[in-house]
Amino acid sequence: MDLTDFKALTFDCYGTLIDWESGIVAALQPLIARTGRSIDATEALAAFSRHESTEQSRTPDALYPEVLARVHDAIAADWQVPSDAGLAAAFGASVEDWPAFPDSAAALQYLKQHYRLVILSNVDRQSFVASNKRLEVEFDAIYTAQDVGSYKPDPRNFEYLIAHVQQDFGIDRAGILHTAESLYHDHVPARQFGLASAWIHRRAAQGGFGATRDVGEQPEVDFYFKSLGEMAEAHRAAVG
Repeated sequence: MDLTDFKALTFDCYGTLIDWESGIVAALQPLIARTGRSIDATEALAAFSRHESTEQSRTPDALYPEVLARVHDAIAADWQVPSDAGLAAAFGASVEDWPAFPDSAAALQYLKQHYRLVILSNVDRQSFVASNKRLEVEFDAIYTAQDVGSYKPDPRNFEYLIAHVQQDFGIDRAGILHTAESLYHDHVPARQFGLASAWIHRRAAQGGFGATRDVGEQPEVDFYFKSLGEMAEAHRAAVG
């Protein structure tokens, strides 16, 4: 199997293209300040990961800012500090402030020359607008949790992805390479659906699972890179 075997790259966005962990930690600072103690990124992200997927499963049709606001309230309860509607709403709206990884835009611009680029993201369309500007590329399609009515790793999101890439571009699942950081949200269900996958292991230097859940045994992946820039370089080498 080679990178040149595929016609479409389907991307998770947050954690893969956008540095959501830095964004989450920054957006939690007002709540952290209320605790009166030092809470580092590891503890903050662990608190986030405990609640995000639970809220997404509980209300799959809720827009992502609403999910984030409820996650904020749940974290406040964990830390035994008061939240309020303003703080929760600000956290819910913080996606637009989350930065892109430094290599994302240039790598996407290169890969756009060789593939259809498709987003499969656990956000709503409005939240994605600011992120798309940071990524400086026109995606061929953007499929969000708002479109599907559920959040990854729900099978409906991958059913939607496969059906729409076939419908919109005439590319079947054999022509799709699903490209993502999260094992929990992306690689486990991608493997279940028979999709080839590329793990962009942004957390390689840190280890652990950060803002996502521990999946236990690591699923098989077809390609492994520590950044999207590394993937783009591997493609350059493959085409000579």
